[in-house]
Amino acid sequence: MMRDYEKLVLWLKDRTGIDLANYKSGQMHRRLTSLMESKGISNFQEYIKLLEADSDAFDEFFKRLTINVSDFFRNPERFEDLKRSILPRLLAERKHLKVWSAGCANGAEPYSLAMLLYELDPASFTQHEIIATDIDLTILAQARRGIYSESEMKGVSPQRRRVYFKLVGDRWQVRSFLRQQVKFFRHNLLLDPFPQGCDLILCRNVVIYFTNEAKTKLYPKLRASLRPGGVLMVGGTEPILRYQDFGFQQLGTGFYRRDGE
Repeated sequence: MMRDYEKLVLWLKDRTGIDLANYKSGQMHRRLTSLMESKGISNFQEYIKLLEADSDAFDEFFKRLTINVSDFFRNPERFEDLKRSILPRLLAERKHLKVWSAGCANGAEPYSLAMLLYELDPASFTQHEIIATDIDLTILAQARRGIYSESEMKGVSPQRRRVYFKLVGDRWQVRSFLRQQVKFFRHNLLLDPFPQGCDLILCRNVVIYFTNEAKTKLYPKLRASLRPGGVLMVGGTEPILRYQDFGFQQLGTGFYRRDGE
């Protein structure tokens, strides 16, 4: 089975540029084995044939591969830290911020960040640069539309719904003034060049799936993407071990400030 899985790894890298060698093999193997077996297929060689022949099966496979789980104000205590401490400090240092949501999935995270920026700095809101990236083009198209079901809105208060959303049938759409401020792009964290001069990067619940070797390569790139004094926010289950070795200071749970020049 593992030899067949290695064939899938090579096929996927050739097809999409995604290298599963950078992901924890046990986790990924279990996830994809479960999906494959749900199709009544017993080996990865047969699964590759299905993925090549059936675009719907490939789309399902790709969604399982890239996770695509996100919520508005996920881990609300960390977003409260952003609003009360991190963003005010950054706004005191720079008039216009450049922020990046890396691995943005359905867009809930960058839109949450945009709401905070509007609440803190409404007069200059349109001067801030908010970029959001993901590897999955399908989920990026969904994020650009900014339409969410009631169950996806559980983290949004009634007051914020009134200000930032409008009802479209039985779903909620992000109002245009907020959507227009977030720029979505396809980006592979393990392959593509990074944006530069960022004041804040949110990279949460992504590297938890990476190998230690991949993380060791990623953190210096994230640091280089920040301006001196810029802040990296990571997920609560993925603290940066030996953060000093990567040129960071820890500001609090999940927050790391870039040292130096």
